[in-house]
Amino acid sequence: MYRIATLSCTLLLCIPAATHAQESPTNILLILADDLGYGDLSSYGATDLATPVLDSLANAGMRFTQFYANSPVCSPTRAALLSGRYPPMAGVPGVIRTRARDSWGALAPDILLLPAMLRRAGYHTAMVGKWHLGLYAPDRPHDRGFDLFHGFLGDMMDDYYHHRRHGINYMRLNDAVINPKGHATDLFSSWASEYISSRTESSAPWFLYLAYNAPHTPIQPPEDWVERVQAREPGIAEDRARLVALIEQMDHGIGQVLTTLRRSGFEDNTLVIFVSDNGGQLNVGANNGPLRDSKGSLYEGGIRVPAIASWPGKIGANTATNYAGLTMDLYPTLLEAAGVPVTHHIEGISLLPTLQGEAQDWEDRHLFFSRREGNLRYNGKTVEAVRHGAWKLLQNSPFTPLALYNLDQDPQEQHDLSQDHPDMFRRLAAALRRYIQQAGQVPWQRAH
Repeated sequence: MYRIATLSCTLLLCIPAATHAQESPTNILLILADDLGYGDLSSYGATDLATPVLDSLANAGMRFTQFYANSPVCSPTRAALLSGRYPPMAGVPGVIRTRARDSWGALAPDILLLPAMLRRAGYHTAMVGKWHLGLYAPDRPHDRGFDLFHGFLGDMMDDYYHHRRHGINYMRLNDAVINPKGHATDLFSSWASEYISSRTESSAPWFLYLAYNAPHTPIQPPEDWVERVQAREPGIAEDRARLVALIEQMDHGIGQVLTTLRRSGFEDNTLVIFVSDNGGQLNVGANNGPLRDSKGSLYEGGIRVPAIASWPGKIGANTATNYAGLTMDLYPTLLEAAGVPVTHHIEGISLLPTLQGEAQDWEDRHLFFSRREGNLRYNGKTVEAVRHGAWKLLQNSPFTPLALYNLDQDPQEQHDLSQDHPDMFRRLAAALRRYIQQAGQVPWQRAH
């Protein structure tokens, strides 16, 4: 049996948000892929890739065509997902790494994460997979609201089979160091299935956050998956074949999880969300569709991601939306679906109206993106972008000027309009400065 950890939190005082009461608490399955490109599902246009499980999930629910990761890299987006805050406001402006000298964030101590909120409403909360938000108390999963953690505490794995980072084992079952055998994708799928099966022994609603490290580097799929791809796609490039195999293996594992959901009798009362933490990495064979650039970039290819939601009887089948949501919007969305009021300040906005087919305006909203990073490309500085309607202002390097694009007229961001539209440039630049000022109010670097 899984052990249950304990947690206590202090609620910030703010104005409650409206909720949609549910007849009975719904279960929540939140699935996060790591570096999955916008064009790397067949339901998003891939022609050399077969993802029948996620395509079926999209057919059963809603597909987002303009969903954005809060950041073009891992940790900031994960912090936004679990906090409902812009990443710097959660204390995570950049990637949290296992080596302190190259780590760029730490969860703010007063941030209320999603599992802590759900636990207050009687949910059992579990996380399986990659954490990437801190190695030590008070930043581990069971410190921040998860009753169960079964997965990888660190950042990236250096090997999908040995589960180490810089020679250190970060695999955990709650506090215990474990040394499981097998490919990480298969392990995470199995552990998630085991957790769902175990919930049949309780009447309490549950929340499972399943965070794969696929298809992040190293691109290390099982060889039989590679052989299947190469047999089906003659002439496919080696790097592309290996990435496709890693994605298809993950899709298969998600299929195992969803089969367990159905067999356990939870399918009709479970909200399932699937999303990627940032865009695909082009230099290892990823496909970001028609979008410009790659993971790590504030161009669309780095931040626009596939996102799918399914909820029988609540979300219409085979629907799509162009609502420009952000990762942090999933926090209030899931809480509203669970009937849990948000009584503290967040920047995220619930997408539940959109999921349930109601009109929801987004074009008056400013959408901000940022990343702080080391190395010579960034030197500890930040890059930022803001989108407002069709207009997007970005600085993709701290050492280059701001550029202005109109995404309706120029979706591939090829023509800088900063000289042609100076008023829009100034308005968005002013909004971006205010965001940077707010971000600077939250400490993110801890003494080591």
